Amino acid sequence: MLDHVFTDAIGALRDALESALLERMTPDEHFQVDVLTGDTTWETSYGLPGERTPARVRADITLDWPTWSQSAFRSWLRSEEPDEDPRIEISVVLRIQGLESLPEPEVVMSGLPEQSAPIGGVTLGRTAPTVETAYSADLEPSGHAVEFGFEGAYELDDKTLGDGGRLDDHFSSMGGWIASMLVRLGDLPLTYRTTR
Repeated sequence: MLDHVFTDAIGALRDALESALLERMTPDEHFQVDVLTGDTTWETSYGLPGERTPARVRADITLDWPTWSQSAFRSWLRSEEPDEDPRIEISVVLRIQGLESLPEPEVVMSGLPEQSAPIGGVTLGRTAPTVETAYSADLEPSGHAVEFGFEGAYELDDKTLGDGGRLDDHFSSMGGWIASMLVRLGDLPLTYRTTR
């Protein structure tokens, strides 16, 4: 088993999501290393329990460990002082899909927070929404979707690097927060296309 602070963060977030009773949307999970840049990325998708496939609402989550963070972590392991604390880039994209009509962004975004639940001492900031239309081969609209995200960076200070249990504490709020966001989006008065 790989013992690394980045995989520890993945495990902490996965535990938080599953403790919130969210279901992983297999096989939508990827762990990849960019052979050109050295960046390491983990991507997964979670939805509410009992959702159909494809899910009406889902959360696409990405953790990114840049090459410079690995260099800073290596310096810390050698008891050297890194120029900057290593950090994990976090993105949570919330998506509503399979809609019958084009949604108004104001309806979807009203009442939603501008920041995520805290992860340690940081929060993720909300991004602008994207609205899309899918078409069939004969160019008839076959469904609509809207998505928006929360993005930010979680810095790993000396205390967190020295005590992996702090990752569990810091990421624990994310599962409940993502679950509550999916429930709120699922409760919006929107009409979904029927599946055949």
